[in-house]
Amino acid sequence: MTREPAPRWQRVSAAAVVIGSLSGGIATDLIADAVGSNLGPVTWLVAGGLAAVAAIVLLALEFRKRRAAEWEDPPPPVPRQRAGVPTDLPYTYGFAGRDADVEWAREALESEHAVALVGRRGVGTSACAVQAANTVRDRFPDGQMYLDLRAYGRPMRPRQVLAAVARKLGARPPRSPRAADLAATGAELRARLGERKVLLVLDNVADPLQVRHLLPPAPQARLLMAGAPSLSTVDGVAVRWLGEPDRTDAVRLLADARAAAGRRTAPSEPSTKDLVELCGRQPHAIRALGQQIGHRGWRAEEVLATLRHVVTAPAHQKVPHAEALPLLAERDIAYRALSGPARRLFRLLSLAPGPLDRPAIAALRRNPDQALEELANGGFVSAAEGGRYEVRPLLSGYARLHLRHDEPARRRIWAYARLMRHLARQAERQDAEWLVLHHDLLRALVTASPDGPATIVDPLPRRVRRWWFRLAVALCAWYAAENRTDEWEQVCQAALGTRLGGDRSAVAGWAHNELGVIRRRRGDPHGAAAVLTLAVTERGRRGQAQARTNLALALLDQGEVDTAIEHLHRAREHRSPGDRAGQALTHLGLGAAYLARGEPSKARHHLVQAANAFEAAGDRRGYAAALTNLVLAQWRLGEHLDAAHAWAAALEVYEVIDDPAGRAAALLNAGAAMVNTDPPRGEPARELLTEALRLRTQRRPDAALGRTLLHLGDAELAMDHPTRARERWQDAAGVCEEVGDAEGAAEANHRLAD
Repeated sequence: MTREPAPRWQRVSAAAVVIGSLSGGIATDLIADAVGSNLGPVTWLVAGGLAAVAAIVLLALEFRKRRAAEWEDPPPPVPRQRAGVPTDLPYTYGFAGRDADVEWAREALESEHAVALVGRRGVGTSACAVQAANTVRDRFPDGQMYLDLRAYGRPMRPRQVLAAVARKLGARPPRSPRAADLAATGAELRARLGERKVLLVLDNVADPLQVRHLLPPAPQARLLMAGAPSLSTVDGVAVRWLGEPDRTDAVRLLADARAAAGRRTAPSEPSTKDLVELCGRQPHAIRALGQQIGHRGWRAEEVLATLRHVVTAPAHQKVPHAEALPLLAERDIAYRALSGPARRLFRLLSLAPGPLDRPAIAALRRNPDQALEELANGGFVSAAEGGRYEVRPLLSGYARLHLRHDEPARRRIWAYARLMRHLARQAERQDAEWLVLHHDLLRALVTASPDGPATIVDPLPRRVRRWWFRLAVALCAWYAAENRTDEWEQVCQAALGTRLGGDRSAVAGWAHNELGVIRRRRGDPHGAAAVLTLAVTERGRRGQAQARTNLALALLDQGEVDTAIEHLHRAREHRSPGDRAGQALTHLGLGAAYLARGEPSKARHHLVQAANAFEAAGDRRGYAAALTNLVLAQWRLGEHLDAAHAWAAALEVYEVIDDPAGRAAALLNAGAAMVNTDPPRGEPARELLTEALRLRTQRRPDAALGRTLLHLGDAELAMDHPTRARERWQDAAGVCEEVGDAEGAAEANHRLAD
C-alpha cells in the first residue's frame, strides 16, 4: 500500500513556521540596522523567542504525527487501486466467512455474463466480490482487471468509467459524454475483447448508468460488480443481496484481526459475540477494533463494558478507554457516506425505543422526508406498521454510539424534549387508535427508561421531566379507561422510582393516588386505603381533594361510612370552584356514602348534583355512574317512576360507551331495587340480575358478583322457586367468602339458615 501524503494542516503549519521564522529574522535585522547596535540583546531575545516557538510547533506536529500513526487504520480489505492504472486483480486482506456468497458468485460466473453482489455500504460487498474473483483466476487466462469506481472519493461518471476500462484494454476513450460516443466506446471495447477470456471486476458501483454501456460484455468475458442495491434493476445481471455477516463470521473476522495484530483469542468468547453485535457487524469497524485490541492488549470484555458505559454514561462523566468511541464511530463507512441531514436524523432516531410516525420524526428534525428516504434506501431504517420507521435493530447500538460521539448533549436534550412534548400532547387527546398503535413506544419511554434515554445527561432538565410526567399521566388515564391495571401499575411504580418521584412530593402523591385506585379496583380496600393515606400527606391542598375522594371510597368499601363522609366533605372544601369534574366526583362519592348510611334524601341531593355536573361537562361515564346510584336513592324514597327513568337512562348510556362493568352495576342496582319493593317484582328483577350476572362472570370475581347472586336468589324466591334461590345464595356465600366480603357472606348465610 502506498504511503499517503501528510494531512493538509501539517503542511500549512510547517510552511507558516518557516515563513514566520524568516519574517521575524528579517524584521529583527531591519530594526537593528535602523536603531543601531544598542539593541543587540533585544535582537537576540526576539530571535530566541521565535526559535522557541518554532521548536514547540514542530514538536507538536511530530507528536500528532506519531499519534496518528499509532491509530492508523488496518489495511483495507481490498487494496486501493487508482483508476487509469492497468493493474491485475488484487488480493483481499483479512477476508473471513461469506463462504455461501463466494460459492454463489463462482457458480454464477460460469453461466452468467454479468454478476453483481449488492448491499448497503460497509457490509463487505467489495471484499466478497474480489475474493470470489480470486477463486476463479484460472478460468480467465487472458486477464483479470479491477476498477474502483470510487477511487477518487466520489463516484466516477459514465465517461470516466469507460475511459478507465479503455486504457486498461488499450482502446480509445470516448470523445465526449454524449450517449452516442459512450455507446461507440462500449461497442469498441466488446470488439477488442472478442473471444478473449477476461474478467472485469467493477467495485463500488453506485448507479447503473455507470456500467450501462459495458453491458452486455463480450461473449467470453465476464463482468463482476459490487455496489448499490440499484444494480438489481438492470436487465441481464444476476444479482445476490448481501446483508451484514452473521455472528459467526463477524466473530471470526474480529479474531483474525486480533491475531494479525499479535493477540490471539478464542472466537467463542461471549464478550466477542456481544462486541460484534454492538458494532452492527460492520466488517470495517470490526477489523479496526480487532486490530486495536490486539495492538494495545485490551481485553474484549473490558472493551465491551467500556463501549456500553460510553453509551449509557452522562455526557459530563469521563469514562476509561473513551478512545474506543471515535475508533468505531469514525470507521462506519456507510454512515459517513450519508448526507449531513440524514446522519443527524439517524442519530436522533436512536432516542426513541420504538418506531415513530412521520409527525414524531418531524418533532426530532424538521422536514425529514428527504433524509428519511435516504436512510430507508441505505438500509439504515426499517418500516413498521402504520407508516412508522425505526432504526434497524442490528444498527441500534451503532446509532447510539454516533449519537454520543457526534451530537452535543445540549442538542440531544432539545431533540428529546421535542419528541416527549409531541408524544405527550398526542396522548392527552386520548385517541384510542393512536394509543394502541404507539402503546409499546409510550410504555417504553415512561417505564423502561423513566429518567430519559441513557445518552442524555442525568438529571434531566425541567422541560424534559415536565413532558415525561404529562405523558405518564395521559397514559395512565387511558389505562384506567381500558381497565389495564397491570400496565397502569407499572407506570406508577416507574414514577416512584425516578428522581422526579423522589424529589417532588406532588409526583409521588400522584403515583400513590393512582396505585390506590388500582388496588381498590382489584378488590383490596385495605391496601388502597394505606396507599391513599400516603397520597393525602404528599399532595398539596388542591391535589389532596382527589386523593381524599379516593380514600373515602376505599373507607366506604370497608364500612367506615362516617370517616368516609368526613374525607369527602374536606375534599369539597379543597377543590377549586372551577374544577367541575372534581366537584362532580365528590358529589358522587357523598351520594354513595349517604346511601350506605341509610340517608336516601341526602344521597339523592348529592347524586342529582353529580349527574347534572357530569352531563354539563360531557362526561357520559360519570353521568351514568351517578344515575346508577340515584336509582337506589329514589327507590328507597318511594319514587319508583323516577327510579325507573334513571336506570333506563343509565343503561342507555352504558350501551353507547361500551362499559360492561358500569352496565352490570346499573342492572344490579335496578334489580335489587325491584326485588326489595313491597310486593317484590320478581320477574323483571330476575331478568335484570341475570344480565348483570352474565356481565360479571366475564370478569374476575369481586364483591359485586356476590351481591348479584344474592339478589338473584331473592328474585327466584319472589317467583316461588325456593330451590333455585338456595342455589344462588350458596353461590353468593362462596363468592363473598372468596373475595373477603364478610357482610355479603353473612347475609347469604342468614338467608340459607331461614
